[in-house]
Amino acid sequence: MEEVWPHKGRAVWKFAGVDSIEQAERLRGRHVLIPPSERMPLPAHQYYVSDLQGCRVVVERDGARRDVGIVTEIEPAGGANLLHVKTERGEVLIPLAQEICTRIDTEAKVIVVDPPEDLLELNE
Repeated sequence: MEEVWPHKGRAVWKFAGVDSIEQAERLRGRHVLIPPSERMPLPAHQYYVSDLQGCRVVVERDGARRDVGIVTEIEPAGGANLLHVKTERGEVLIPLAQEICTRIDTEAKVIVVDPPEDLLELNE
């Protein structure tokens, strides 16, 4: 990659050896992989999708911890993105909102949630 710049809410990437729009069109739909060590730091309360996938989701109440399941996917949504969590009884969708996901530790791969009543039973 030679250069990157913002344009209309998106990033435009200039790759070495790609010098025309026609050449660039051949790359459309491809993925750009960046090693974790070279990623940009994100602001507080923002996370890379790859850091959230595989996290254990737990509920902590009254000093007790209960496992909910494992994050398998993050779905972009209009407001808060949705965590797809695989549980013993099926999949649960949990909004990735600070009010619900009260603590996210990507290094320990744990997301502590404080869900509203019956949220965990809604999608099962």
